[in-house]
Amino acid sequence: MTREPYPTARREDIVDILHETPVPDPYRWLEDPDSPETKGWLLAQAELFGKERGEQRFKDRIAELLRSGSVGVPAWRGERYFFSRRTPDQEHAVYYVVEPDGTERALVDPMALDPSGLTTLDAVQPDKEGRLLAYQISVGGDEESILYLVDVATGERVEGPIDRCRYSPVAWLPGGEAFYYVRRLPSTEVPENERQFHRRVYLHRVGTSTEDDVMIFGEGLKMTNYYGVSVSRDGRWLQVSAHEGTAPRNDIWVADLTASPIDRPELKVVQEGVDAQVGLSFGRDGRLYVHTDRDAPRGRVCVTDPSEPGYDTWRELIPEDAEAVLSDFAILDDLERPVMLVGWTRHAISEITVHDLATGERVGEVPAPGLGSIGGIAERPEGGYEAWFGYTDNTTPPTIQRYDARTGETTLWAASPGSVEVPPVRTEQVVYRSKDGTDVRMLVISPAGESPGPRPTILYGYGGFGLSMTPGYSASILAWVEAGGVYAIANLRGGGEEGEDWHRAGMLANKQNVFDDFHAAAEHLIATGVTTPQQLGISGGSNGGLLVGAALTQRPELYAAVVCSAPLLDMIRYEQFGLGATWNVEYGSAEDPEQFGWLWGYSPYHHVKESVAYPATLFTVFQSDTRVHPLHAWKMCAALQHASTADRPVLLRNETEVGHGARSVSRSVDLSADTLTFLAAHTGL
Repeated sequence: MTREPYPTARREDIVDILHETPVPDPYRWLEDPDSPETKGWLLAQAELFGKERGEQRFKDRIAELLRSGSVGVPAWRGERYFFSRRTPDQEHAVYYVVEPDGTERALVDPMALDPSGLTTLDAVQPDKEGRLLAYQISVGGDEESILYLVDVATGERVEGPIDRCRYSPVAWLPGGEAFYYVRRLPSTEVPENERQFHRRVYLHRVGTSTEDDVMIFGEGLKMTNYYGVSVSRDGRWLQVSAHEGTAPRNDIWVADLTASPIDRPELKVVQEGVDAQVGLSFGRDGRLYVHTDRDAPRGRVCVTDPSEPGYDTWRELIPEDAEAVLSDFAILDDLERPVMLVGWTRHAISEITVHDLATGERVGEVPAPGLGSIGGIAERPEGGYEAWFGYTDNTTPPTIQRYDARTGETTLWAASPGSVEVPPVRTEQVVYRSKDGTDVRMLVISPAGESPGPRPTILYGYGGFGLSMTPGYSASILAWVEAGGVYAIANLRGGGEEGEDWHRAGMLANKQNVFDDFHAAAEHLIATGVTTPQQLGISGGSNGGLLVGAALTQRPELYAAVVCSAPLLDMIRYEQFGLGATWNVEYGSAEDPEQFGWLWGYSPYHHVKESVAYPATLFTVFQSDTRVHPLHAWKMCAALQHASTADRPVLLRNETEVGHGARSVSRSVDLSADTLTFLAAHTGL
């Protein structure tokens, strides 16, 4: 063997008996990040990775392509608007306000708050008048959002820090004197292993202590619940929603704040105990607009009276489409004939249609710049004839488009601020057949104008939580294709590309469908001459890390190289770490005998077999990840290093002071360069 020897990892004879099944766990000691043995092993892995790393071939080009910067959809508050932008040399996007005269000021600059680059801006919410801004920041990737308020006119902080606000919406009441928000209970009031959970909805009055905040909702409900809260523009209507973990269903209530006090709102049920999702929007016309997948897996819009919001009063306005998934909508009512703009994704490609607001009749469409992804259709809260939306595709950095309903025209409103030379590529959407005969779509991005293959290829997938893989600007994809490779993104079951039925066909008992769809994507790329097994690398992160972990253990001969990032891999114990307890609604729980059977059937850590020639594998994990604990990758890395007979390396890239989500640009460049360099080395690019 030519490669470096692997660090020693002690194998323990630990076997749990679950539902009469022996479950071995030889590397359980790696679950303790603070033990001297784990620390020593991680240091040795870092040293090994340093020796094997090779020169970062793609680093300069990725950095150059990221100099496009970025720009976000504006949020209008009166004559002011708020938006985010990252210029070519900035590590993080900055949040700005623009005054009526066009003067622009930075309100939150993460680098000004913390020049180390470790602070990220997690969420923002201007009040209804645009006078105060609530923003949330976290440090070092832990995503433990701290809430602050800033005076928009002066830029001065007026309140905060308010801690325990991770994933908290902020719902302002008119006048900016109070808001509803979501906060976890203090750690002193809950068991240590439940500190990430136990959220409640509170009312906070600006200028008072959080000790005086009134709990509005959440007492006595499930500890893994997430809550949504919002207040209509006129301040009359409050809505509160509850999701059990990441379940694809929610309960939702509304209260009339003119008929009950804001600190004791009388909540009326819109939906409770129903296996469907509902989102509400209070129209300026007094109607309640209901966006739901109830009786419509691809989504529809209904209308009702907010004072009688129950299901039996809903009237369908925009029916379900047989092929497209309804993603969002906006109302433009400063017109002779008010309209609703409806956003759809048709097989992962975005479009916007125009409908008569009274009848729902389709009367036109909004011109889009290309075949790509549209995000966040925004209107002025007080109404109007204009809408703004984000647009990107595989070769277009984020732009903001403006639609004028009077003329029917779409124009470029703001482009990403940097100018970059984007390589010419060819993008094709192909359809292939999965193991059970299901048709699955895949986006294949290859060098323009050259013979198609076979070429070194990266196959990427996610397949979970109803999340859709849609086209978007990616520096690493462009750098790979420019160097002569092919990049394929499969729209696997478990995602949301074809609606909620598509999601459910890849969750719980159906999870193996996701892996079958992925293997079939690989086989299609090989059968059509795009690549060969010796030239095929696969890549995925988080739930996509679970995907490639399952792929490499189920079909090791099909793949030459694997990049497995922030993965879930021990599916028997995943609920005990990070936010795992909120995902049993997606995967199932090992405590339940039937669900244990599903998890045991594919759990990658438990399917590593001795004396198998596994693909070259790089695990990339983040020490401050509070969603998916790095222990999954640590244990799997030790298991693969022990078992694999191949001369191809199994490596661990363990990064400190970053987490599962946002990070600085330079950290992103380093990570992308390392992963592409590894994949290039083992696919022959």
